[in-house]
Amino acid sequence: MARLQHKRLEHADEVRHYPGGWTEIFELDDFVIGRMVMEPGWRWEHDVQPIAGTELCMYHHLGFVVSGRLHVQMADGSEGTLGEQEMFEIPPGHDGWVVGDEPWVAIDFRGARSYARPAMASGDRVLATLMFVDIVDSTATLAQVGDARWRDLLAEHNETIQLELDRHRGKEVDRAGDGVLAMFDGPARAVECAAAIGRRAHGSGLDVRARVHTGEVELVPGGVRGMAVHVASRITALAAGGELLVSSTTRELVVGSSLGFTSRGRHALKGVPGEREVFALDR
Repeated sequence: MARLQHKRLEHADEVRHYPGGWTEIFELDDFVIGRMVMEPGWRWEHDVQPIAGTELCMYHHLGFVVSGRLHVQMADGSEGTLGEQEMFEIPPGHDGWVVGDEPWVAIDFRGARSYARPAMASGDRVLATLMFVDIVDSTATLAQVGDARWRDLLAEHNETIQLELDRHRGKEVDRAGDGVLAMFDGPARAVECAAAIGRRAHGSGLDVRARVHTGEVELVPGGVRGMAVHVASRITALAAGGELLVSSTTRELVVGSSLGFTSRGRHALKGVPGEREVFALDR
């Protein structure tokens, strides 16, 4: 249950240092807010990339500039300078560097939870829970509501996804059209996240389907790969609008939680050896 909370800047829950700067972390139950300080001469490519292990910063930042200037360059070549007293949104896939002789200080409401934490190396294989979520019959919905309303619905839906990923400690791995692939370090959190996205989408008039599978994946630059990814994606064909399907592996791992499931039988998944039992989350 949400509750009134407040913290002073000198009472950070964690201070995460990196070359040329630091981020102060403030935890408010499910939400994390960061105060970022980058000194003159700081550049993500030089000072954080060796820690992150990715070619570009893959965090989605949303916040407010307190002081200083930061120049941001996106992977597509677009760029801009974020100055004092400006709101900002920085999508994943960017570099950035401090401009001038004044430190850049900003409040980040979205991308601070794991920023500048050491990443596992590319090529490592890890056990992870994968969640796919996409909108059902998006073309038909667009035709029904029109371009303007569709843009609003899609923006609201994407905001919901980002919010719930942050609340449930998920990390966006890939995005295609209106579909999102995310990775979690716990199966229950992945299922609860998918369910929360589904409920909020339904309240906005959208029909989504979700599927969750747990397995070993290989970390590659900008994403993951492996049989677990294929299993999770193949379950898609079995999901109807409004359904959340999970593999038997995920269901076994959350036994003992408050989550309940109903078997949807065993199915042959294209390109995946053998048959897999699939379960639907009880609403």
